[in-house]
Amino acid sequence: MENSQAVRESVARRHPGGSSAVDAAAGRILDLIRSRQLNVGDVLPTERELSEITGTSRNTVREALRAIRTYGLIEPKPRVGAVLANGHGIAIQNFFAAHMDVSRSSFADIQGFRRIIEVGIGDHIVLNITNEQIEALDAVNARIVESRSIQEAAENDFDFHMALIGLADNRMLSDMYSFLSPVILRIMTIGKEMRPVLADTRAAHGEIVAALRARDRVAYAYLMSRHLDFALRFLPEEPGSDT
Repeated sequence: MENSQAVRESVARRHPGGSSAVDAAAGRILDLIRSRQLNVGDVLPTERELSEITGTSRNTVREALRAIRTYGLIEPKPRVGAVLANGHGIAIQNFFAAHMDVSRSSFADIQGFRRIIEVGIGDHIVLNITNEQIEALDAVNARIVESRSIQEAAENDFDFHMALIGLADNRMLSDMYSFLSPVILRIMTIGKEMRPVLADTRAAHGEIVAALRARDRVAYAYLMSRHLDFALRFLPEEPGSDT
């Protein structure tokens, strides 16, 4: 539950005047779950009690619980109330990602982490990739320009990178990327509302695939690094920045 504090601080940054009482209440409820170390099946306090704890109305609490339930953290039980659900770890992760502000600094942190991984696996992929796997990557890449929504475009983008991660043949690495998927997908939505960006993404992926086809690990490393910096152009400059 360690991410609940980060959620609350993120919400505070997004709504400095407290304009979203529901978001603030949801963050406090997540903090409560963490501080009380509730386990799967434990019952949450009643709406009346949560209203007193969060200092908000019961209607606000009800909406906050509905938002948290959307992420699979809690589930209602007749004659019992809201209980902590099995997927609470992933739910906290999803809730955090949905409320995360993507600043230039947080973008640099996330993409820097991805660069270490996705560039780092290049040597292994270049040495072991088959022609069939290259064609499969091409097929995944082709779906990007066919996307009908921002969300679908981000998912197709993620599928391409997840396919690359799969080529490292390391289950722990694949599991880690799956766990981070909400945060990475959040990054991938940046700029996707601009249709030309989809073509640019497909072209960038195509260059990466071409480098793999040529078994050129230097080109792969360069092209992947450049691609991971692509969305930076869509982020606003931060106050005090010299650029």
